[in-house]
Amino acid sequence: MGEWSKPLLEELADISSGGTPSRTNASFWGGDIPWVTPSDITASDTNYIFDTSDTITEQGLASSSAKLLPTGALLLTSRATIGEVRIAARPLATNQGFKNIVPKIGADGLFLFYQLSRLKGRFERYAAGSTFLEINRKDIGRIAVPLPDGENEQRRIARILQTIDRAIEKTEALIDKYHQIKAGLMHDLFTRGIGPDGQLRPSSEQAPGLYQETPIGWMPKEWGFGPLRNKSQAGVPHIKTGPFGSSLKGEHWQQDGVPVITIGALGEGEFIPEELLFISESYANLLKEYRLAPGEVVFSRVADVGRSVVVEPDQNGWVMSSNLMRIHLAQEKANPKFLQNLLSFDSRVRKQIRCKVNSSGRDVANGQILNSICFPWPPIEEQERMVERAFSVDRRLANERELMRVLVKQKSGLMHDLLTGKVAVQVEPDAESETAHV
Repeated sequence: MGEWSKPLLEELADISSGGTPSRTNASFWGGDIPWVTPSDITASDTNYIFDTSDTITEQGLASSSAKLLPTGALLLTSRATIGEVRIAARPLATNQGFKNIVPKIGADGLFLFYQLSRLKGRFERYAAGSTFLEINRKDIGRIAVPLPDGENEQRRIARILQTIDRAIEKTEALIDKYHQIKAGLMHDLFTRGIGPDGQLRPSSEQAPGLYQETPIGWMPKEWGFGPLRNKSQAGVPHIKTGPFGSSLKGEHWQQDGVPVITIGALGEGEFIPEELLFISESYANLLKEYRLAPGEVVFSRVADVGRSVVVEPDQNGWVMSSNLMRIHLAQEKANPKFLQNLLSFDSRVRKQIRCKVNSSGRDVANGQILNSICFPWPPIEEQERMVERAFSVDRRLANERELMRVLVKQKSGLMHDLLTGKVAVQVEPDAESETAHV
């Protein structure tokens, strides 16, 4: 591999802004030209933009500063959300929230896409000095881009990164698939339950005599219903809110130690390891009333209220932060994984949460609200059968989420190594070969 140069982005590509036709002229809108806004970028779950919420006509294009961009143009957000980049999958135009980058001869477009993605932090730093968060064409153009000699080397690097991106997309699709399977399964379980024979009961339409009407809807006759306190453990508060925000501040964080669960670390039924923060054992002991025990359910009391995770044995003693609550029930009365699934998937419970949370710019739950919610309670033996039925899907979801974390970490490392020239790529001598390795 030869030495890498660092040309400015404006030397590698033509850079232009987008524009918006007048909204008062109906003839400018609803045409065949996709018109991209930053919302289209944030809604996209791939590297490519094909369809958009709005389209414009040839007249609309001609009337504004928007330009028709070729397939392969790079669309870089330059206002508010800075540095997000996507690839045009067809000819299109953008609004003025973009700086659009069309690679010149000698610069491979896909390689440039990955470089711009890696350099997002630099774009953000340029924008940080403005009153209105925005980066201009001049600043974008003077970003230095590490570049190997020749497009072949660029294409080889881009192909490796594209391969891992495709693996990430496939894994995301599987996670979505299993989540939908889980949601459908839990709907059946929460409306019909599992009888002693291990089978779903017939539906209420098929066998109305098996069901009872309750304040929160129809449910099997064997089930009870009521608040969390009905399943509490003597001597232990069944609900506890996290410490005041001032109890956990930047000065307390360290590289390792006792994990602290923030709202960002509260994933879909699992904690996100990369989002954990850490404090010393001695400081954790000062917050001992907020340390968690296996079988407790950690619950988000703000934002996505109801998102929850069950504490596992290897997470014993972790500390919850201020935006969380923990629910501690007697496990001989309530299976914690059953409760966590109720909070995540049961429409009757989630509807009550939505109706009761305090709205003041964002939803906030408290102990009083949580205590007012009526839960369906099958006998403990049936709860355990329901949790067991869901386990196979939970395991697949956990496996795919772990694979996703591995792939994302691998991609991050490869981008650093390959896009800076730290590690050379080698390919088979056959120019047509698609096999590339580091």
